[in-house]
Amino acid sequence: MSDAAELGAFLKARRAALDPADLGLPPGITQRRVKGLRREELAQLSGISVDYYTRLEQGRAKNVSDAILDALARALRLNAGEESYLRNLAAPKRRDERAPQRVRPELQQLLDAIQAPAFVFGRYMDVLAWNALGGAVAFAFADLDERNMPKLIFLDERAKQLHPEYDAVCRELVANLRAESGRHPGDPRFAQLIGELSLASEQFRKLWAEHAVLEKAQGWKVLRNPVVGELRLRYETLRLPQDPDQGMVVYHAEPGSETERALGLLASWVADERPVNTRSSEPHAG
Repeated sequence: MSDAAELGAFLKARRAALDPADLGLPPGITQRRVKGLRREELAQLSGISVDYYTRLEQGRAKNVSDAILDALARALRLNAGEESYLRNLAAPKRRDERAPQRVRPELQQLLDAIQAPAFVFGRYMDVLAWNALGGAVAFAFADLDERNMPKLIFLDERAKQLHPEYDAVCRELVANLRAESGRHPGDPRFAQLIGELSLASEQFRKLWAEHAVLEKAQGWKVLRNPVVGELRLRYETLRLPQDPDQGMVVYHAEPGSETERALGLLASWVADERPVNTRSSEPHAG
């Protein structure tokens, strides 16, 4: 799908997600045939013509101004991640994505020094590097040829056992992937990845069609670890200033919690029973 067509599909999906009653709009004389706002209603809220908005949804408008994007973001009630995605599609910045991503040795040293599960992901949500605990809380990254997180979640049969809240994890991951793809419009590897997942997983295909966008930032994760049992972890995502396509995810437990004690046991098990190769490596292209 072209950037213009993707922009149109995103606008249509966000328009359909709005409830007219929440915006103080009248229900209309006739019953609405589809959910959400009509095109003319959103155009009025945005202060643009219906014709121009229609061309936007049909992928026929080019050089969309910042003022119009601001107005659309307000009318559609977009969050920060959704607004960034909108702007990336409207004014794509082409970059050379052919060079493989590498993790600096100093960053790997930092990972190894962190006394908590941590890993670094890159574009396409490939796991590029990790520390010992990061490779033990769920998937053992050192044992895998394919370290692409969307593929692991949707195509690896172990994912449902590792993630008790599997449906919520899938929904969040797809929204994260769409946010990442917005940073790389026209990238053929993203198109290949999304196509492969859409063909192999009906659940992914349905979630992708919702056009939800969510920047990976922070939250809770529940994991069912095969060694120490259930872990309830909070995570934080830190973008790397020198390479914004890379992000470090660090998990941590509430002080004094059962999960904190379980992580201590897992750290001992990793050190004593199952050494993990924490050296960074390039992800398999898949």
